[in-house]
Amino acid sequence: MNSVAVVIPNWNGKDTLKACLNSLVLQSQKHTVIVVENGSVDGSLEYLQKNYPKIQIVVNQKNLGFAGGVNSGIRHAMQQNFDFVALFNNDAVADKEWLVNLTKAIAGGKNIGISTSKIVSSDGKHIDSTGDMYTVWGLPYPRGRGEPVTDKYDKDTTIFAASGGASIYRVEMLKEIGLFDADFFAYYEDVDISFRAQLAGWKITYAPRAIVYHQIGATSRKIRGFTTYQTIKNLPWLLVKNVPRSYLPKILPRFLLAHTLFFGRAFLRGQGWYALKGVVACTRKLPKKLRERKEIQLVHEKPVILEYIWQLMSHDLPPNAHNLRKLRNAWWRITGIDKK
Repeated sequence: MNSVAVVIPNWNGKDTLKACLNSLVLQSQKHTVIVVENGSVDGSLEYLQKNYPKIQIVVNQKNLGFAGGVNSGIRHAMQQNFDFVALFNNDAVADKEWLVNLTKAIAGGKNIGISTSKIVSSDGKHIDSTGDMYTVWGLPYPRGRGEPVTDKYDKDTTIFAASGGASIYRVEMLKEIGLFDADFFAYYEDVDISFRAQLAGWKITYAPRAIVYHQIGATSRKIRGFTTYQTIKNLPWLLVKNVPRSYLPKILPRFLLAHTLFFGRAFLRGQGWYALKGVVACTRKLPKKLRERKEIQLVHEKPVILEYIWQLMSHDLPPNAHNLRKLRNAWWRITGIDKK
């Protein structure tokens, strides 16, 4: 089996590290663990050094977010010539066959650049993610989130995007398309890199027997307004960088409506300041994202690839977009448009 490194970003996750790392010790496949100590102030580094002397530790002096943090670990793995790099959340626990099943999935074809896991809640009762979807509204969402765990998602399949919380990446692909976009910091950086991979002709697969148990939201809950800020900031970048020109007339108007509604709802929830900060941060770096778009789209405007991506997209709203769904349905009733 080709060499695999498992990169774990950690920011103040001392309380969850033991269960996480012990589950990796029990893996049936040989691997190397790299923990990225991402500016923690809770004693995580000292805990790791004392209790897990065999793991490799990359120390960042400040919190670079998920994207910047895992990039540190990936570069460290690349220097050691690993063939594959798996990412794993510090608040997750892996089934003992997780890594072997995930690695088999990505090794199943030379054009497979990423494989992602079946991620379920820590009690094993509900789904967190079975891969991510991207909709014609410009909105990504985790497939199956909140649904009871059944055999509904137990088939190997191609998928639009992989969850960064428990996926494996081919180093050859990363050398071609680049690493995670550190400007995202957290949220949707995994969909961004998946989109770029698809545009470059790489396939992404879902491995249902690679099972992970995740404490959903354990990190994001630590910071007030974090989710609102990151969502408002990152969603436009995801679209601007990656959506092909031929799809913009269909996706952009819907996205602008959705993003405006998200912004308004943030104010109603008392998080208007975080939403406003997100808009400002997004706007400041839009010129940079437009430059990055030119590089991404110029190389990869291939009809066959674009048609494949369009087929992979969800042509509906995300399941949890209840207000948008009501608005859309009302529009259909008023205009008499056949939703089919």
